[in-house]
Amino acid sequence: MTTIAKDEVTGLILAGGRGSRMGGVDKGLQLLHGLPLARHAMERLAPQVGAMMISANRNLEAYAALGAPVWPDADADFAGPLAGFLAGLSHCRTEWMVTVPCDTPRFPDDLVARLAAAVRDAPAAVAVTVQEGARQREPVFCLLRRDLEAKLAAYVRAGGRKIDLWLSSCGCVDVVFPEASAFFNANTAEELHRLGTG
Repeated sequence: MTTIAKDEVTGLILAGGRGSRMGGVDKGLQLLHGLPLARHAMERLAPQVGAMMISANRNLEAYAALGAPVWPDADADFAGPLAGFLAGLSHCRTEWMVTVPCDTPRFPDDLVARLAAAVRDAPAAVAVTVQEGARQREPVFCLLRRDLEAKLAAYVRAGGRKIDLWLSSCGCVDVVFPEASAFFNANTAEELHRLGTG
C-alpha cells in the first residue's frame, strides 16, 4: 500500500469557472460568513496538504491576496475544470495534487488522507457519494499523480471536457464518502444562502 505524506501533496482550489448559475459573478469571491468562498476552501484544505495553489481566470489579484499562487487556464475560453487541473499540474512541484472546488466549503477535513489511503498504485483517486441509493462521483474532488499532466494535456487538446471520462481512462480509484452532505455546493445564490444558514 502506498503511503503519501502530507508534504507530498499540493492542494488546488478550483475557482476558474464562469459562475453562470450565480448570475456570472466570480463565485470564489462571494462571501459566506464574511469571507470569500475560496478562503473557506483554503482554510479547510491547507492543514491537509504541504502547499496550496488557486486556479482562477479573473480577479487574479484578489485571489493572490488570499496567500497562494494563482494560475489561470492556458486557454482563455473557460474550458472547464480540466483546464484548471492542467494549469495546476503544470505548476505542481510535489508528487501529488488534490483538487477541490471553491464552492463546497464543508468537504471532509480528512479528504486528502482518505483519498491517499485508497489510491494504492493507481495514478488517481476520486471521491464518490451515495445519494438515494446511487453512487455518484464528485469528480472535482480528486487526488492526481503529477505525471498525469501529459495525458491530460492530450485529452484537452483533443477537445475532451468530461472529467469522469478522463478519470476512468486513467484507471482512477473510487473512494466512497458516506457523508454526502459534506459535498453540498453553492451553484446558485439560493444555495449560497442555504450554506450560510445551515
